[in-house]
Formats: sequence, C-alpha cells, structure tokens
Amino acid sequence: MAGHSKWANIQHRKGRQDEKRGKIWTRIIREITVAARAGGGDLSANPRLRLAVDKAKAANMPADRVKYNIDKATGNAEGVSYEEIRYEGYGIGGAAIIVDTMTDNRVRTVAEVRHAFSKHGGNMGTEGSVAFQFKHCGQLIFAPGTSEDKVMEVALEAGAEDVITDDDGAIEVLTAYADFEAVKQALEAAGLHPEVAGVTMRAENTIELTGEDAERMQKLLDVLEDLDDTQEIYHNAAL
Repeated sequence: MAGHSKWANIQHRKGRQDEKRGKIWTRIIREITVAARAGGGDLSANPRLRLAVDKAKAANMPADRVKYNIDKATGNAEGVSYEEIRYEGYGIGGAAIIVDTMTDNRVRTVAEVRHAFSKHGGNMGTEGSVAFQFKHCGQLIFAPGTSEDKVMEVALEAGAEDVITDDDGAIEVLTAYADFEAVKQALEAAGLHPEVAGVTMRAENTIELTGEDAERMQKLLDVLEDLDDTQEIYHNAAL
C-alpha cells in the first residue's frame, strides 16, 4: 500500500528536537512521572512507562536520571502534579491538529494554546472536533532503503495490522495499540531498527498544503511545539 511522504517531515522535526535537547528531556521526565504514578515503576508491567524510558534512551538521557524520576514518582515524593489535557483545532486550509499537553496550570496552558492558534491562522476547536479523524495505534517508520519484503514478513508475522511504503521509500508499520511492543521487539530481533517508534494518533486522511500555506502551517506547528506544556502534536497536513 502506498502512502504520502513522511520522511521530510520526520527529519525536520528531529532536527528541531536536536536543537532543543533540554526541552525534550523535560517532556520525557513529565511522561515518566505520569506513567510511573499511574502504573507503577515496573517496566515489564507498565507499557506506557517502558515507552517513556525508550524515548529517554533515544534522547541520550542518563540512566541514573531516568531511575531517579521513576523512584520519585512511585515513592510519592513531594513534587509538581501534572494533568494531561488534549486540545484540538484547525490549522491552515482546515488541517486538523491535536495538541497533547501536561501541565500544572490548566488556565495558563489553554490560554497559550488558544493564542498560538489564533495568532497564526488557526482555530481552536472543542473536544472531539478533530480526534475522529485520527486512529490511536502503534507506528514504526523505517528509513528509505530498508528491505520492504523483510519488514513486511517480520511485521505481519508478529501481528502488525498494515505495512505501508511511502512515496519516498520510507516504510511505515502500523499496529494495534496492544500489539505495538511485540511487533517492535520482533522487528528489532530481526535486525530491523526503526527511525521512529511509538504509540501515536495517526491521521486517517491527509490534506496537501504547498507554498505559502505549507509555510504558514509549519509556523503554526512550530509555535505549538515550542509551548512549555506541549508533549506531542499530531496533524493531518502533508507539507
């Protein structure tokens, strides 16, 4: 199955994240804290925490810092209490945007998200206004040049739902949320290491934006990404 090119967008985002490692670590620590408090500190019994720790490793966070934050969260030590809030809205050309945040101040966060949307050509919507256009699933993306046949054989055998080859040769493996970890482990055991791996909100359909519209949309996404309380952003724009 063919799909739209994602590789350029992935490389753009990774480049921006490399410039802001300190901020990336802050987001990961929040995720570790919330995951550990909700499901305990045992990685084998807490898939969400295991994903957060994998992100920490990928971001080169020291292991002792990861352990400290797990211990702090599970020991109910004094600290900031974060609340998870999802915001939905529309960007340029009616493109759908989901902004997942973790915050210790709901009033501040909603004001900042609403301001970012309105100042940069978007509109903040109500809960559920765009989420129906996305699927909650596991996603693994392999760089162009990876063996499509090998990825497909291993992934489908391990329980993946679909394998998609994008226009630029990148290969995308989709799984049910519950099957993500098993499929990831099977692929890595076969020597196939994804560039991107995680549980995501994947757009069911995309909206093509070019020229000035694409630039305006990227600006809006960058501003939302830069908000202190933003954890993840999902959208359906093909830039």
